[in-house]
Amino acid sequence: MIYFTVLLGLIICVWADIVDQEEEAKKYLERVNKLHSQKNYEHTLAEWDYESNILNETLAKKFDELVAEMMGTYSKAKICAYNNTEKCDLSLEPELTEILANSRNEAELKHVWIEWRKKTGPPIRPLYRQSVSLLNEAAKLNNFTDAAEFWLVSYDTPDFKQQIAKLWDQLRPFYLEVHSYMRRKLRDKYGENIISKRGPIPAHLLGNMWSQSWSNVAEFGTPYPNTATEDITKYLIEQNYTPIKMFKLAEEFFTSIGLSPMPEQFWKGSILEKPENRELVCHASAWDFHNGADFRIKQCTRVTAEDLNTAHHEMGHIQYYLQYKDQPFIYREGANPGFHEAIGDVIALSVNTPKHLNTIGILPNITYSKEIDLNYLFHVALDKIVFLPFGYLMDLWRWKVFKKEISEDKYNCEWWKLRMLHQGIKPPVQRSEENFDPASKYHIVSSTPYIRYFISFVLQFQFHEALCKKAGEYDPENPTEKPLHRCDIYQSKEAGNLLKKVLQLGSSKPWPDALEVITGQRNMDAQSLLRYFAPIYEWLKEENKNNGEYVGWEMNEKVCNPKKFSFGGFMRSIVKNVKEMFKSSER
Repeated sequence: MIYFTVLLGLIICVWADIVDQEEEAKKYLERVNKLHSQKNYEHTLAEWDYESNILNETLAKKFDELVAEMMGTYSKAKICAYNNTEKCDLSLEPELTEILANSRNEAELKHVWIEWRKKTGPPIRPLYRQSVSLLNEAAKLNNFTDAAEFWLVSYDTPDFKQQIAKLWDQLRPFYLEVHSYMRRKLRDKYGENIISKRGPIPAHLLGNMWSQSWSNVAEFGTPYPNTATEDITKYLIEQNYTPIKMFKLAEEFFTSIGLSPMPEQFWKGSILEKPENRELVCHASAWDFHNGADFRIKQCTRVTAEDLNTAHHEMGHIQYYLQYKDQPFIYREGANPGFHEAIGDVIALSVNTPKHLNTIGILPNITYSKEIDLNYLFHVALDKIVFLPFGYLMDLWRWKVFKKEISEDKYNCEWWKLRMLHQGIKPPVQRSEENFDPASKYHIVSSTPYIRYFISFVLQFQFHEALCKKAGEYDPENPTEKPLHRCDIYQSKEAGNLLKKVLQLGSSKPWPDALEVITGQRNMDAQSLLRYFAPIYEWLKEENKNNGEYVGWEMNEKVCNPKKFSFGGFMRSIVKNVKEMFKSSER
């Protein structure tokens, strides 16, 4: 009995010691968590202060000098108006964006396209070259071969590039049909001397600075133009919507499915419209300050249907932050970067439906027909399908740059080679290595990886299909009565609870596990997207066939000359040679 008592005493002592160690370990992890959160809060706060007031030179020094300088150049770039050299205060947001969206003057569109790239490309190019070198050096210090491999570590998938290429192969035939159809419609507008029958489409005619969305020129190709497509922007303006009211509407969608309202600090700290008294980085972004309480959005919001979408997209990021904020610090991020981008967009797929817009009072009435459905899907395709090759090639180009497969003296021409190959677009004038057109895009300048957006455009349709089934809004056995493109998960707590499950995981599980939670699948798959767009895809194929349209484009046009003659460069070379001659004679 005495031995049993001694043994029991020893077990209790050991157990108590283990418990003490566990408690101590928990306390240690809590301290580390708190310290990481505080440090990240301070760092993010400094980033916020810089981007929301880029004239503050003291704060700018806290960032990488190269990126800060590139972003400063980009954000402060302004061009002169077409045929008006007295008015030279046009910024990307909102002036240039609105001109490209609304002007149908080919010469004005060309002017805006060229001048924006003059202001951003040449001054940023030498800085970008240095940033590539530093990124590669940092990657090697972290035991990666180069920055491309470092950027891909978030996906933790050995064959990730192959998976992405396979997805693009699935989706490319659909893009070709959209491209060929719109090329014909734009040719009818601008003439064959500007748009050929079998060539790429000139980039400045597509309603967007980077040709990544063509919805602003949808009017030229709407399948049934006599069946009215509702102008949502008009209704927003008529109903006195403001940026704040748009974000309140977005918040209400999330709370209607059982997710969290925005914290009080969100409404105090966010910048939801462009201030008049200072310059700032206008690119819309969501911010997690890593203290569990401070979350913000920075967006130069206009009262438009496009910015209503963006409001839901950015608030989707905030919702993700809120749902995983109680995870240990190391897991407070998306399952992979594409998940984060997909969350707001999957909500927007419901928000954009005529059914939803009617339910919340923006659209006065709603009717369904084949013609209305095809018009609607066509407009969505000019955003979603058209974006895919751009979302793919942005990082395809940078991966090649990081791996030195594209040398510095070929930056611009290789950029256009990829844009021709995957997007089937060309510049309005011939380019050369004196230009640096990648710098016209914020994500290049800010060194933000971009493949996440391509992934999100696939994932959001997988998520949408799963949530719609859960909400009883989509019946795969009867898609005629309940098609996927009409689904609206608004007010569905069942769909919200399913979404919440994956959001609360953060990155605590590998992304295939998180994908399986919501969709039952472990692989990214484009079939959900193709099911969503099936009616318009079939219509486009038939339309192109009946009109004898060449599907695809020929690439026999030289759009970039790496050795283009430059008079200025020629003169600089003469001056340099003369100086060298004098130095030689002096020696």
